[in-house]
Amino acid sequence: MIEIKNLTRTFGHVTAVDGLTLSIAEGEVFGLLGPNGAGKTTTIRMLAGLIGKTSGEAQVAGCRVGDPADARRLRSLIGLMPEEAGLYPDLSAAQTLDFYGKLYAVPRDLRAERAERLLTLLDLWERRDARVRTFSKGMKQRLTIARALIHEPPVLFLDEPTANLDPEGAKTVRDFLLGLKRENRTILLNTHQLAEADRICDRVGILHRRLVAVGTPDGLRSSASEHATAIQLTVVTDAIVEAASQAAPHVPGRAGHPTVAVHGNTITVPVDKPERDNPGLVQAIVAAGGEVQFVTGIVPTLEEAYLKLIGTTDPVNGER
Repeated sequence: MIEIKNLTRTFGHVTAVDGLTLSIAEGEVFGLLGPNGAGKTTTIRMLAGLIGKTSGEAQVAGCRVGDPADARRLRSLIGLMPEEAGLYPDLSAAQTLDFYGKLYAVPRDLRAERAERLLTLLDLWERRDARVRTFSKGMKQRLTIARALIHEPPVLFLDEPTANLDPEGAKTVRDFLLGLKRENRTILLNTHQLAEADRICDRVGILHRRLVAVGTPDGLRSSASEHATAIQLTVVTDAIVEAASQAAPHVPGRAGHPTVAVHGNTITVPVDKPERDNPGLVQAIVAAGGEVQFVTGIVPTLEEAYLKLIGTTDPVNGER
C-alpha cells in the first residue's frame, strides 16, 4: 500500500530525511518513532503531497508521490491529520465535516451519517453545533481526526494524534484507532507516546533522519534489551547463586554463564525465553536449598529499546 525507496528531503544545507526505504502493507498500522527534528513530520508531508521530495521514490495506494498526474487521485485516497489542525473557527463541528465532505464529493446523506458516527465515536456529538473557536485543543485534535475520515480513505496519515489530549481524551482516540485497525485501513502514525505505539501498531520504525530500526514492538524489545527473571528468596547463599548461574540458560550474544545479580534477598538472572527457562531455574534454586517467595519476569520496555537504538545514531542537524 505504501512503498518508499531512498526518499530524501533537504532544506538548504539541512537534510531532514535521508534515504528512507520502507514498505507498509495494506491494513497495517505502522508507527514512526523518533525525537523532535527526526524527520517524521517531513515524511508524512512528502507522502501526502504537501511538500516535494528532493530525491527518491514513493507510492501510496498506487499513486506516484510527486507526479502531477496522480496528485488529485492521491488526495482522494488519503486522510491526513497534520500537526496543526487548520480548522475554520466560525464553523461548528457538524458544519466542518459537512464542508469537507462536500469537497470530497460525499453525498449529503452519507455526509450526515458519517459525521454523526465519527463525532459520536470521538466524543464530540454533544458539541456538534458549537463553533470550533469554543473548542479546547484536545477537542480540535479529535475533530481533525474526524475530518480526515469523512471520505473514508483507505490510507490514513496521523501526526501525533494524542498530543495535547488529557488522559480521558487520549484514551478515546486510542480506542478509536484500535477500531480503525479492525477496519483494515493502512495507517502511518507519528507519535512520541511509546506505550501508544506498543498497543496500537503492528510494526514501528525508529527514525533519526535515517531509519535506524524496523520491527514489531516485541521484536525491537527483544533485539535491544535482555529478558531477566527476578527471584525473591527467604535468604540468598553462595550455593544458591552458584546453582542459579549453572542453571541459567545461554543467552545469545553473551559468552559463558550469565551474571547473577544479588540485591538483598533477590537474585536477578538474564534469560532468553522466560516461559521456557524459568521452571528449570527455579528447580535448581530449590534443589540448592532456596525457599522461593516470588518469581517476577523483567520484560524490556519499548522505551528501553528506543533509547538504546536512538543512542547509537548521530544527532539530527536542525529540526523538521
